[in-house]
Amino acid sequence: MERRRMDAALLVLLLGHLAAALEVPLDLPQPPTITHQSPKDYIIDPRENIIIHCEAKGKPHPSFSWTRNGTHFNIDEDTNVSMKPHSGTLVVDISGAKAEQYECVYQCTARNKHGTAVSNNIVVRQSRSPLWSKERINPIVVQEGVSLVLPCRPPAGLPPPIIFWMDNNFQRLPQSNRVSQSLNGDLYFSNVLREDSRNDYICYARFPYTQTIQQKQPISLKVLSLDAINDTMAAFYNDTDLFSDDPADERKPTFLVPSGPSSSKTVLRGQVLEMECIAEGLPTPDISWSKVSGELPAKRTYFLHYQRTLRIVNVSESDAGDYRCTARNKLGTVHHNIHVMVKAAPYWISAQPRNLVLAPGENGVLTCRASGTPKPSITWAMNGIPIENSPKDLSRKVEDDTIIFTDVQTGSSAVYQCNVSNPYGYLLSNAFINVLSEPPRVLTPANKVYQVIKNHPALMDCASFGSPIPKITWFKDSRSSTLDGDPYILHDNGTIEIHTAQAHNAGKYTCVARNSLGKEENHILLEVKEPTRILKQPEYKVVQRGRSAVFQCKVKHDPSLVPTMTWLKDDGELPDDERFYVDSDSLTITEVSEIDAGVYTCIMNTTLDHDSASAELTVVEATPTPAVVTEQPDPPTDLELTDQKKRSVQLTWTPGDEHNSPIMKFLIQYEDSLHHRGHWHNLTEVAGTRTTAHLKLSPYAHYTFRVLGLNAVGLSRPSFPSRVYKTEPAAPDENPTGVQGLGTEHDNLVISWKPLTGLQSNGPGLHYRVMWRQKAVNSDWNTASVANTSKFVVSGTPTFVPYELKVQAVNDHGAAPDPAIAHGYSGEDLPVAAPNNVQVMVLNSSLAEVHWDPVPSKFIRGHLKGYKVYYWKERSLHKHNPHHVEKEILTFSGNHSHGKLPGLHPYSLYSFNVRIYNGKGEGPPSPTQEFETPEGVPGAPTSLLVTNTDLDSLTLEWNPPHVRNGRITGYTLKYQPVNNSNELGPVEELALSANETSVTLSNLRHSTRYKFYLNAKTERGAGPTISQETVTIMDEAMPASPFRNVNSSVGDDGALISWEYWGPEKSVYVEYKLQNSEGEEEWQKELVNGSQNVMLKGLKGGLSYRVRLVAKGHHDQPLHQSQELLVKVPAVASRQVDIATQGWFIGLMCAIALLILILLIICFIQRNKGGKYPVKEKEDAHTDPEFQPMKDDDCTFGEYSDNEDHKPLKGSRTPSNGTVKRGDSDDSLVDYGEGGDGQFNEDGSFIGQYSGKSVSRETAEGHESSEAPSPINAMNSLNSFV
Repeated sequence: MERRRMDAALLVLLLGHLAAALEVPLDLPQPPTITHQSPKDYIIDPRENIIIHCEAKGKPHPSFSWTRNGTHFNIDEDTNVSMKPHSGTLVVDISGAKAEQYECVYQCTARNKHGTAVSNNIVVRQSRSPLWSKERINPIVVQEGVSLVLPCRPPAGLPPPIIFWMDNNFQRLPQSNRVSQSLNGDLYFSNVLREDSRNDYICYARFPYTQTIQQKQPISLKVLSLDAINDTMAAFYNDTDLFSDDPADERKPTFLVPSGPSSSKTVLRGQVLEMECIAEGLPTPDISWSKVSGELPAKRTYFLHYQRTLRIVNVSESDAGDYRCTARNKLGTVHHNIHVMVKAAPYWISAQPRNLVLAPGENGVLTCRASGTPKPSITWAMNGIPIENSPKDLSRKVEDDTIIFTDVQTGSSAVYQCNVSNPYGYLLSNAFINVLSEPPRVLTPANKVYQVIKNHPALMDCASFGSPIPKITWFKDSRSSTLDGDPYILHDNGTIEIHTAQAHNAGKYTCVARNSLGKEENHILLEVKEPTRILKQPEYKVVQRGRSAVFQCKVKHDPSLVPTMTWLKDDGELPDDERFYVDSDSLTITEVSEIDAGVYTCIMNTTLDHDSASAELTVVEATPTPAVVTEQPDPPTDLELTDQKKRSVQLTWTPGDEHNSPIMKFLIQYEDSLHHRGHWHNLTEVAGTRTTAHLKLSPYAHYTFRVLGLNAVGLSRPSFPSRVYKTEPAAPDENPTGVQGLGTEHDNLVISWKPLTGLQSNGPGLHYRVMWRQKAVNSDWNTASVANTSKFVVSGTPTFVPYELKVQAVNDHGAAPDPAIAHGYSGEDLPVAAPNNVQVMVLNSSLAEVHWDPVPSKFIRGHLKGYKVYYWKERSLHKHNPHHVEKEILTFSGNHSHGKLPGLHPYSLYSFNVRIYNGKGEGPPSPTQEFETPEGVPGAPTSLLVTNTDLDSLTLEWNPPHVRNGRITGYTLKYQPVNNSNELGPVEELALSANETSVTLSNLRHSTRYKFYLNAKTERGAGPTISQETVTIMDEAMPASPFRNVNSSVGDDGALISWEYWGPEKSVYVEYKLQNSEGEEEWQKELVNGSQNVMLKGLKGGLSYRVRLVAKGHHDQPLHQSQELLVKVPAVASRQVDIATQGWFIGLMCAIALLILILLIICFIQRNKGGKYPVKEKEDAHTDPEFQPMKDDDCTFGEYSDNEDHKPLKGSRTPSNGTVKRGDSDDSLVDYGEGGDGQFNEDGSFIGQYSGKSVSRETAEGHESSEAPSPINAMNSLNSFV
């Protein structure tokens, strides 16, 4: 079946080729033909140059011009626009202009003396990815169960962006049949759940051309549950449940998109039709689709977005009609009908007009058959000019969509344009008529070979050209008769077809092309190959886990075709696992497991056909089996040698006992008693299923063979040796390898090689014929014969001269084949010249670069190894005594002409020279030169000591840097205080002269640690610093303790002890114990290093404690203690107190009483006010059924009239969807309250604020009133509190 499908596809492809338009060879005169142009709607990237394509062919090659917006475009006047050579393609360099300037309609014209072709109108527009407009998105708060739409509204881009919703972590937001994205990018919730609450609903727009992504501001959504609101409100309203305990009402579906019971949609033929229906309801509705006026096209219909979107691809006229989407849940069903109208831009009914090649006096027809909805109009032009404005031609007649040519003459060549248009688009086609007189020519390559599989169709081309069009005839072999009957089918373009090729159809074919001006023939060869067939197919396998599975796949194919075997698992590639082994005709899987189960397919491919077969592998659990004793196999027996030849023999044997473990392979070894007696060597291995092996042997050897078997346990013992088999001597088959030549002295050449082994000698009398000659001189080969050695020395050679070398193996029976030529050199000698033009460039204080001219090769006298730079330091420039340093050497391998000297000492005098070296050694040095390095930064001062420490002063002494690297220009001293927590204070800085080695600092703080930093400077900059720390002496007039401002405070958590510490010690403790402790009770300690306070917890109430701070230095230093504090911890009061005497409780009761009084006043006003609100009738006429007046016994507002302003105060519950609707009333209670402009919803309802919606909360929090209290304001205050 698969082969028949392949044959059908091949036949369709070839027949399509037969119907191709006639191609005129480019060496013949012809009008222009446009071969490539930019698309009609051409969107460009504004960041790149604009390239508008227009390529055409013709003879002579056409010239090109352009129009822009319908007028001639003079390219030479625009410096940013250029045209590619031999092409009409425009290139606009936007680096000097904006892309917007070139957003126009372009049309290309290609012309030569035979006609003019025009391109489509190319509308160039730049892609746009505008930024999202800035907006502030308020958080959305809704009641659980209601529907919701999160708008995206991306900026309009070109092309339109791709919309998707993600969170802050760039993860796609989950969608379902309850939550999905609409076609315009909005996110729809059929009903919201509490888990939908999140603050990172983010809409992203990706613009494909510029590959940019724009992000909308995140949308915050909070879904509230009525149960939580009721629990909160009941705590303030005497456990009165203001809302129903039921969740949001279950409801039947209603459509969010589209609106109304029906809608319509227009789509173009060939495009994609997308319709969507998104419904809300509780439970979540299910969406289904149907076509009222027929069936949905099964192969072109797709349901997306959880059935909410119906997509029909490649729309045709049959897709017009009425479609119905249905939303249903358990409470009901709702329908929406969509009327689809299909329009069509023009499209070709048959192929577009084709080029005509006519001989003088012939007739022809150009046809432009197209359709569309509405029916398109057809206009003709000749060479780009409307045909009614073109010169009259009696041989031409226009009839609607056809032009008829009769009795054409030379000079009538032209390009005709057919334009088909309707409101939805247009088609423009160029077709030329070319009047030529041309004898036949065959375009198919001569002696082309066609290969075909037996019983398959065979098609042989005979592409030709001529004017008049040639007639094709075919002959086979002897050309006794034309091939025009069964089994041959002759096609109009000259191709001959054999429907079912057989072996006797193979042979040589001749096609002849004739017209009135001559004939031409061509020869073609047809080969008929045998089909590929799988003879043994893989079989179904059931294998225990851990065992091996083997699938056989033996194939027969035509021997002249190269086969390729491929294995698949479950129609995919085999796993990349060493357990899978593919042989030429099998697949082996070792240690199978459950993951290996599946269908395995072997496919044998050749260049012409293929065959395949499959089998299934099932893996089952291994069943326990009795223990089996396995051993290594017994040695093979009965070794026999048969089919004895000069260089081969066949060895057969009988396998030994396997001992419950199959033999996997046999190892064959040999002993050569002539050359290496007593040593066995591995010769080859064969599979464990074989008992014979064909062995390739070498001449002049005495072979003995033995065989060993190998199973999973190990190798068997060797078999008994076979009888000796002696091979006859022969001339050597190979020559020595590794031939090379080099000199050990300046006047010799040593030729060496790797000698042959005894087995490679092939016979007695092995020796070597050594040949050499100078490479550059046309001289004869010098020859010498040597034996029992692997080298030969040629003396008296010129120094370092190239030689050609050969070493040939020879024995008593002849010589080996002519050896390959190797190359070598005679001995080297020391170079005789030094590098010239040596120069040095000092790059910085520690790096210099040396340059030299390479030494000419004739002075090198050997293989150039590189150059060496010897350099040494003479002395430092600030000292006059010499600095004796060992010479340093830098080696630069290869043919370098410069090198860098790193690690130099600044401010020093250096000497250097350069030498070349080869394999023999170094040449003479270049003249020694000197250079100076500039100053660098100095090293750190040698020492820094603190002396004469006083109460507020001290002296610093130092020694200059040991490494100065220049002239010292001064020193920089910085110092700063350090407190006990190692925090650094402000830095003071002093600049000191170069001749100073000490300084006295005054006005320092007593008892303070200071850190000092000192560095030296040269003209190049400052060097590294040396640091030191010390502490000034304590002020004897002040307390010796380093602790100051020690305080305490007692709270519920314990006693807080705080202090300031100015001492140098690092270990600081707080110690405490009871004031009246008996005996020598130890102080309790807490370590407080680096802190300035500590909280002592666990102190007992009603007791007093002695507290002190202790600083401890090294063991040889005294302790520093603070003055003791007396900390009194108050007793804990009894917790059993009368709640009625608590201030907070009295205040709460007063507040509740005040609120109840306010409610009673309002109820009294409501009951006693007379009259009706004049707008009452209007409200009644527009009452929402979900808005019901509250009852009097609920102590809520009914109706009342105000004689002064006649404005109502109407109470209403929150709508069932939990949102407060805007615009339900034209009035607002804000007009009647005494301030608090944000205290009421715009529909005049403030009782609805008890619903706890975030809108009310934000309003209450965002607006405060400073006016006198009133009942209304009191209520608003209550709502804000709630």
